[in-house]
Amino acid sequence: MKMNLLEIAKAVNGDLNSKKYENVDVTGVSFDSRKLKPNDLFVPLTGKHDGHDFIASAIENGASATFWNKSRSEDAPKGFPVILVDDTLKVLQDLSSHYLNKINPKVVAITGSNGKTTTKDMIASILATQFNVCKTHANFNNEIGVPITILSMESNTEYLVVEMGMDRPGQLDFLSKLVKPDIAVITMIGEAHIEFFGTRDKIADAKMEITHGLRPDGVFVYDGDEPLLNERAKALDVEKLTFGRKDTNDIYPKDVFDGDHETTFKTNKLGNMKFTIPLIGDYNVNNALAAIEVGELAEILPANMRGALDHTNFTNNRTEWVKGANGEMILSDVYNSNPSALKAVLKAFQDTHLDGKRVAVLGDMLELGDHAQEMHEEISDAINPQLIQQVYLVGPLMKSLYKMLQKKYPNQNNLHYYATDQLDQLAKDLDSQLSTGDEVLLKGSHGIHLEQVLKALE
Repeated sequence: MKMNLLEIAKAVNGDLNSKKYENVDVTGVSFDSRKLKPNDLFVPLTGKHDGHDFIASAIENGASATFWNKSRSEDAPKGFPVILVDDTLKVLQDLSSHYLNKINPKVVAITGSNGKTTTKDMIASILATQFNVCKTHANFNNEIGVPITILSMESNTEYLVVEMGMDRPGQLDFLSKLVKPDIAVITMIGEAHIEFFGTRDKIADAKMEITHGLRPDGVFVYDGDEPLLNERAKALDVEKLTFGRKDTNDIYPKDVFDGDHETTFKTNKLGNMKFTIPLIGDYNVNNALAAIEVGELAEILPANMRGALDHTNFTNNRTEWVKGANGEMILSDVYNSNPSALKAVLKAFQDTHLDGKRVAVLGDMLELGDHAQEMHEEISDAINPQLIQQVYLVGPLMKSLYKMLQKKYPNQNNLHYYATDQLDQLAKDLDSQLSTGDEVLLKGSHGIHLEQVLKALE
């Protein structure tokens, strides 16, 4: 982005502290003074910490200006460009809306209980073969992250691919109305955040909010195998496209082959073209189908879609294979976990060919509410001790799964339990057991921090 302070102040109805700063240019936006780049606009947000307290660090790192809450006007830095506002978060959102209207790209918005980040990466990869694309960085998918994503667009952006997360009703309603998508995608309905919603029905209601800002000529792309979405889609007066395994969908897969580190498939469309994705698991085929449908809407050449899926640059720790220091292969998926996602990745992991042993390292699935213990216990049915020779469990909720697995793993050397503050010991114990030919699955909610174990094993 590139805007001067006069334009920014007008866009957010803020008060610039001096006319002499009107032509000062801003080339980025940051709410973290530690990661701020020269010429960024600093946005001090109020949360666990008050960003206003870090203005000195922001200026030292090269900030060209700052938003500043009027309630703290007496603390505003002197001799430095300041735009006084009522609410720094709201004006961040207002500025992103202004910039989005100014650049005016096509917008693809994606949500879902599982698969939204992978699908975002696939869609962006496909669109980038023929268009200038900006996509959500990392997991910038909430009321702060989406505006930051918008403001990271280059002026020549033709497609904006935005991931949207949610943990409460109304969140996607706001984000959808902010970005006004041309295409809205729901990957699937699972149990993620069920603690806050109570039922999958209510999760589906909240996910459908992504369509609230959908343009009248927009398209809703969704998992047609999910009855909860089919029911709710009937009420929408927009074009609808479905993907899924059933042949009743607009696009469905054929000839799916699960390799050790990749999956190939064909579809009912695009002739006999074979697609390859560098991921395992049938569930990732669904994500690819959603991406192909978006690609078709954007009139991407089929050959370009095939090449893009084969070479997608995936966000770190989204079901990716990495090589460990002892020669073992590690399937890393440590950002989030819920029952449907864990069962799917366990199925895929147990289907791989290997020369050594399979080891599963599983952390707590968080935000499952009153059903948490039961949902952890049910994972026992998805674990075959003949296919997964060793299991390491982490976190208080996984203690219930540990008890369920004791009958399946009578040899105590093959079943282990750790508290969340024992990750260093877990990594050491794992490291002593692994060698070339082994495969390790790391899967858990981000709050368990299994990425620390991954780092120790690499």
